[in-house]
Amino acid sequence: MQGIVIGVLLALVIITAVVLLIYAEGKSGGGMTKKQHKMLVRILVSAVIMFVMQFISPEVFEKIDKCMFPSAGRLLRFVVYLTDYFIIGYDILKKAFAGIKNKQIFDENFLMAVATVGAMALAIYENGDYVEAIAVMLFYQIGEWFQSYAVGKSRRNISELMDIRPDYANIERNGTIEQVAPDEVEIGSIVVVQPGEKVPIDGIVLEGASTLNTSALTGESMPCEIQTGDEVISGCINMTGVLKIRTTKEFGESTVSRILDLVENASSRKSKSEDFISKFAKIYTPVVCYSALTLAVIPPIIRGLIMGVSADWGVWVYRALTFLIISCPCALVISIPLSFFAGIGGASKEGILVKGSNYLEILSKTKYVVFDKTGTLTQGVFEVNGIHHNELENQKLLEYAALAESASSHPISKSLQRAYGKEVDRNRISDIREISGNGVVAVVDGINIAIGNDKLMKYLDVEYIPCHHTGTIIHMAIDGKYAGHIVISDIIKPNSKKAIADLRSSGVEKAIMLTGDAQKVANQVAKELGIDVFYSELLPEGKVEKVEELLNTKTGNGKLAFVGDGINDAPVLSRADIGIAMGAMGADAAIEAADVVLMDDDPVKISKAMKISRKCLKIVYQNISMALGVKFVCLILGAFGIANMYLAIFADVGVMIIAVLNAMRALFTKKP
Repeated sequence: MQGIVIGVLLALVIITAVVLLIYAEGKSGGGMTKKQHKMLVRILVSAVIMFVMQFISPEVFEKIDKCMFPSAGRLLRFVVYLTDYFIIGYDILKKAFAGIKNKQIFDENFLMAVATVGAMALAIYENGDYVEAIAVMLFYQIGEWFQSYAVGKSRRNISELMDIRPDYANIERNGTIEQVAPDEVEIGSIVVVQPGEKVPIDGIVLEGASTLNTSALTGESMPCEIQTGDEVISGCINMTGVLKIRTTKEFGESTVSRILDLVENASSRKSKSEDFISKFAKIYTPVVCYSALTLAVIPPIIRGLIMGVSADWGVWVYRALTFLIISCPCALVISIPLSFFAGIGGASKEGILVKGSNYLEILSKTKYVVFDKTGTLTQGVFEVNGIHHNELENQKLLEYAALAESASSHPISKSLQRAYGKEVDRNRISDIREISGNGVVAVVDGINIAIGNDKLMKYLDVEYIPCHHTGTIIHMAIDGKYAGHIVISDIIKPNSKKAIADLRSSGVEKAIMLTGDAQKVANQVAKELGIDVFYSELLPEGKVEKVEELLNTKTGNGKLAFVGDGINDAPVLSRADIGIAMGAMGADAAIEAADVVLMDDDPVKISKAMKISRKCLKIVYQNISMALGVKFVCLILGAFGIANMYLAIFADVGVMIIAVLNAMRALFTKKP
């Protein structure tokens, strides 16, 4: 029965290996490295030899004995199996000897080498079955191949997602385009980006209009339309028109460089779970090695010297070897880091950059989320949001307002000019006079225009109508008569309300907003979005103090996250349990200080990041529980002689393959 089972398993291995090799040839490698391809060939050859040997009966070797000399058949059988053993296991033996030489003995290679060499020695001594030793090595190598392929696939997926490093930049010189390395381009240079090329460095479009593919940066599949005057970030792919871009950053400070740096350094920041597994393996492996040695030596001595019965050395050595195979900690050592790596890859796919697996672990425990308002929940761009009580048509009032404010560089002036939407003719304006803290008076087309706050109206003795809307209120008077007022306010991001609702469904207990704005403005935003608590009129240091207070008063083990985008948010991002920055338009200081970066500034991605982190941690705990549970049960069975080598293969290789495949689930996220 055992021979039939082995034969079926070997047949499955052979068929699978052949299919994979055919696929690899047809797909230019099928995603395999040369090393993986070579290992798959070794697995196939070894499995074929074992499969053939299963159908050669003992009588064949007995005939060889009669034809040649006694034990010739036994020797031939041993040579065939030994050759098979070295085909499939020579690299493991080599690594084990290297570990002994470097005084780093206790690892999985040492365990497999001792167990299989010992099993081969027992088979020689007893003229027994070599299949067990070779099968252990074969299935171990199959597990290693799956692990290698899984890690390679997750790395390739991340590389493809983050394949944004530009190879060159086109500089226009003397009427010709010259390709140079991106790090050679200085700030203020003009680069030309042809259709199909990557934007090499952050900058502003000087000439041209096009469509950009930003999916590698933001996870957003919808192309982005850009035109002259728009800011563009490096790493995007130009899809249609030719663009001339004036660079605003050096390559080392550009978006693409920051992202690549974050991804490359993410694996260096280990989670507590990974640290635990590393420390556990260093203690666990020597303990099981000494336990196996004890199992091989002590019971036979007790049986022979104390009990006066047969020592049965072969039986106890076999149990010890089985114990060693079962104890191999591959499933834990490989699958836990792979789970976190896949989690970081899955987040990257969604435009969420997590700087390390430790931050994934913290993110999964987040119960309190504190938001900065401007640029995080709102767009951070002031726009005309209403015109009330106006005597003239809206467009005419905007025209007068934009002309009167045209000499100012204030954000309010910029918002008025954007709303006007036409080029300002400065020849129509004269006698501009700014009244500090109040507003501006000017003559436009021979008409006296006054534009400013309620203090200006009082100063000019013009009776005005108060506005009950939230925002900056710009009152206007024309020739000394009140003409109405314009409401300018920061616009709430379209997804902000959904972001707060999603956080609640993700288990966040409290959403909090901090802002330097007036209480009236903060109250309206908080009410509209469903924010639990808000604190207004805060200076940057006030935000830090408030986060300190929230950290000290929060209950339980829940972590506190702060979400921001500005330079003044950097101290708060550093102080929170976990800092989340807006990456597309966020300040460099905020991105550097943050632990998680949202590449498209969409606050909805916060709840998505939390879901990814929790899925990742769930997979980690599943793998830990499964690996330890199965191993401890099989170790006990092995010590009492109930488990044989084949059960040991499952406890080691089978559990490892299951754990690796389970870890790969963290790479994929459900679409809403």
